[in-house]
Amino acid sequence: MRRMACLLAVAWAIMGASPPAWACGTDTDCLLGERTYRIALPDGVENPGALVYAHGYRGSAKGAMRNKALIEFAHRNGMALVAMKSFQDDWRIPGVPAEPGTDGAPELAYIDALLPELASRHGIDTGNLVATGFSAGGMFTWFLACNRGDSFRAFVPVAGTFWQPVPQTCPTYPVDLVHIHGTSDRIVPLSGRPIGPTHQGDVGTAYERLMAVAGGEAHTGAAAQTFDDLSCQVSPTPSGRTVTMCLHPGGHSFKVQYLDAAFSILRAAGVHAP
Repeated sequence: MRRMACLLAVAWAIMGASPPAWACGTDTDCLLGERTYRIALPDGVENPGALVYAHGYRGSAKGAMRNKALIEFAHRNGMALVAMKSFQDDWRIPGVPAEPGTDGAPELAYIDALLPELASRHGIDTGNLVATGFSAGGMFTWFLACNRGDSFRAFVPVAGTFWQPVPQTCPTYPVDLVHIHGTSDRIVPLSGRPIGPTHQGDVGTAYERLMAVAGGEAHTGAAAQTFDDLSCQVSPTPSGRTVTMCLHPGGHSFKVQYLDAAFSILRAAGVHAP
């Protein structure tokens, strides 16, 4: 299927024309208004769920699709991999240095257009979506958890959180969320760092706010779990949601093994992640 998509793309390029809207996938952008995304569908799975991935600063959907281990992880779990693409270098969310004053509305519009598109165009079961992202993409994942929590089954932000100020409340809390971070991260430290006129948010504050909205207190009744180099505090809450903080001793990094651990935690909590 991928070979055929590549051959079709080359043919259209030779003819000097743009490929038709349906000719998109892992190697070709899917057009969505002024935005794009890419998708890798699993073979032999009807109406799969999807792992919806947000890239880091200056990243791309094309770059995400080079991560074959990430595609294999999604497919192994019966899911498509959907790689989103920011409008320019970064996600337009509150506090981002590149667009002071934004309220994130352009990104919410992108998500609100993307999800029905996944269902109608690719047969994705939009009742079974998990959002994840790395670095700036992790920040976008937190933003989605805050503003579109009812659109995803769970959220797995890696090495990223809100920009300051961390929201006091969120429209769609509470949610199931597994946050993963390195204690030696210097790009997005746990306490954040200043960048130009803005400042990254504090991970602990975001976690405490999420716990509070879910009706619990940080670390109260948390169960410790270990996955390789990840040490996780898994906290059930009175709302029935599970909020988890997983730390590793490394720096600013993304590993597919982190998603394996997150899915294990979500399954154990009764969250339907394949």
